[in-house]
Amino acid sequence: MDMRKLVGRNFARLRAASGLTQEQFAERANVSQQYVSGLENGKRNPTVQTLFQIAKALGVSHVDLVMPDDQDR
Repeated sequence: MDMRKLVGRNFARLRAASGLTQEQFAERANVSQQYVSGLENGKRNPTVQTLFQIAKALGVSHVDLVMPDDQDR
């Protein structure tokens, strides 16, 4: 299981479900749009602190970002 890709898929799904664009989310979470894109594409390896920051900005639990999805079950 590639955790970067898993977090990226979960993040992209949760961000889209919240109705936020990458740009809107980046502003809300105080990160760059390039970081958001890299995260969604599994190219970034977020720290634990960043996972909590992202989850808070989405209004979800940090666990939701690392929960296995259908591709990893």
